[in-house]
Amino acid sequence: MSDMKYLFLILGKKSRYLNFVCIQRKISIVLFIIMLIGGCSKKPHLSAQTMKPHHLSDGTFKNNYLDSILKPFSKFLKWRWTRKSPDPIRFPFAKNDPDYLKTNRSDPTLTWIGHSSLLIQFEGLNILTDPHLTQRASPVSFVGPKRYMRPGISIEDLPKIDLIVISHNHYDHLDRLTLEKIYQKQSDHPPKIFVPLRLKKWFEEIEIPNVMELDWWEEKEEFKGWKIHSVPVQHWSRRSLLDSNQSLWAGWVIEHPKFKFFFAGDTGYSEDFNDIRKKFNGFDLSAIPIGAYSPRWFMKQAHVNPEEAVKIHKDIGSRYSVAIHWGTFILTDEPVDEPPKLLEKSLKKEGIPNEYFFVMKHGETRSLEFLLR
Repeated sequence: MSDMKYLFLILGKKSRYLNFVCIQRKISIVLFIIMLIGGCSKKPHLSAQTMKPHHLSDGTFKNNYLDSILKPFSKFLKWRWTRKSPDPIRFPFAKNDPDYLKTNRSDPTLTWIGHSSLLIQFEGLNILTDPHLTQRASPVSFVGPKRYMRPGISIEDLPKIDLIVISHNHYDHLDRLTLEKIYQKQSDHPPKIFVPLRLKKWFEEIEIPNVMELDWWEEKEEFKGWKIHSVPVQHWSRRSLLDSNQSLWAGWVIEHPKFKFFFAGDTGYSEDFNDIRKKFNGFDLSAIPIGAYSPRWFMKQAHVNPEEAVKIHKDIGSRYSVAIHWGTFILTDEPVDEPPKLLEKSLKKEGIPNEYFFVMKHGETRSLEFLLR
């Protein structure tokens, strides 16, 4: 059955049973999906000379250990139409000290802004991961996932950012408004932004400069001895319905002689993490996603659950890990407070103390002095 026939079949059946308010809500989801069709570009084609195993001849990309991660649109509609969205929960909020963060150039710190956004301060460098500090993970302001926990720090209170890494182009990881505001705030000293292959063009179109794109396993030395590496993870990319996998997705290794950090971004579980361990021989700190994993029949290949997050922690040989990608947007079906609970159970099962894979409060700033011992 075609995707459109499937859609109309669902609409017909559901309309006989659902009340008008529920139908309105469902239709708004479909309209939101249809809106994503616009603004798509033609696929570029690669020559045989540039081909790598994860490059396809039509100009798109694939994962190392999975031929295709994309499911038919009909399955997406089936999930969205039959799902029961969990209720938001207000988690405890930790008030940080913006004045301290703005002036700090000596103390190593970690601040969780929410979702996959972290502020890392180390040896005078201010680093942001997948910065998202606005209200919706969406191309529009009136529909799409809305954050139920405010950002742990406002854009106005951010210190001057030196380095930003972007894992991929999904709206909960690549937020145009946040990036534009950061650039406007420090246009005299714009941050250096590292992105996966073929995502630089998106920044050029919105006139944000100082962007470097890297393919998997490529590296760049910046900032007096710091090295930035792009590494493979198992995921996909899309900003609309017709640009699937036209830009790459990646994890990032940020390396200093005193500190080795791994940012997984968003990923399913794969052998890529054993490959990363072989390349880098372990990490001081890793940021690993623990949320957006249910239902497993739909999410498993693209999003790890807490048990798999612990496997990644072990696979890559990380001394410490911090949980990300939870507690901010309702993206999937698990209760919003379930990921940290299951993480605790998985750590206990593996005999790993909680402090080695820790959960932070929104806005919490934690000293990283323990990494230097």
